[in-house]
Amino acid sequence: MTSSESPVPAGARRRITVLGENVADGFPVPGSGSGSAPGDGPGDAGGGLSLRVLPGGGPANTAVALGRLGTPVRFLGRLSDDVFGRLFRARLEASGVDLAGSPAAAEPSTLAVADLDAAGQASWSFHAEGTADWQWTAEELAAAPLDGTACVHTGSLALVRRPGGPRVEEWLEGLRDRATVSIDPNVRPLLVPPADYRAGLPRWCALADLLRLSEDDLAHLAPGTAPGQACDDWHAAGVRLVVVTLGARGVLASLDGRRVSVPAAPATVVDTVAAGDSFTAGLLHLLDGRGLLGGRLDRVTADDVADACRYAARVAALTCSVAGPNPPWAADLAAPAPPADGGGAHAPADGGGAGGPRGAVGRA
Repeated sequence: MTSSESPVPAGARRRITVLGENVADGFPVPGSGSGSAPGDGPGDAGGGLSLRVLPGGGPANTAVALGRLGTPVRFLGRLSDDVFGRLFRARLEASGVDLAGSPAAAEPSTLAVADLDAAGQASWSFHAEGTADWQWTAEELAAAPLDGTACVHTGSLALVRRPGGPRVEEWLEGLRDRATVSIDPNVRPLLVPPADYRAGLPRWCALADLLRLSEDDLAHLAPGTAPGQACDDWHAAGVRLVVVTLGARGVLASLDGRRVSVPAAPATVVDTVAAGDSFTAGLLHLLDGRGLLGGRLDRVTADDVADACRYAARVAALTCSVAGPNPPWAADLAAPAPPADGGGAHAPADGGGAGGPRGAVGRA
């Protein structure tokens, strides 16, 4: 079996439920912001900045990627009825994502504006105060449907932003007896102090069966700590499987202390937006396809982890090959991968970008 094949028929798969935020990702349009604005004629000094807005958000990207890969997936997110909220809903539904359990929210949607460097790596400014994504109530979470769910994936801002974050943690505690728990911290230091993530991490390791993070996340969560040592520390805190994407160096995974290394996947890199989110989706998709989700990962082997990481790296590479948060469809995975020794760059795992042979696997 190749890493791009689904190991079981789609009908045999169980659902993955993803909880978290949607974010409207704004990308400056080249040439705007320097004396022109939408609608200005040639030579008019409008002084505006044109943004191309795409639906994103780490957990939403993961749900979209899962749906496109063919995994039954439900997204739990508080969806505003503003123009961005309608954009989010349309994208999720078009990707095959079930939105039962996503409450309608009166608050506005979250907006993030990207600043892409020459290599295609994004830095973000967030407009997130009082927005819909962080206002989860205990009643909304209690009503969330979990029928047929083998795995719940969450993390990112929804797990640390108040007032909803602590309520999401309590909700996770109550469902561990029925589903595998996957967490991606996806540290956003411009919006939440890294110290807040570090304070939450021991609790998340006690809740999670799978912890997926990037090299950038590692630098914030365990400054100065080698990836292997960090994996051991987090195993001791309770999590069985830790997967760290390492940019051009590929992936390091640790299953109860047994290390697995996977090289980067080749790709032509446009930008790295949503690469990490797509990596997580690929990882969960393959484990789900082998019937390994639904408990504490007791039947997962190191070979399963290696296969899942290779598949996930390919999913992330394809995400890097197009602009914005646009994960691939299952049919895209059927095409041969680009050669590793020329003919394409390598998809950067933790950022990085276009041009020249590089390597990696995915940061959101």
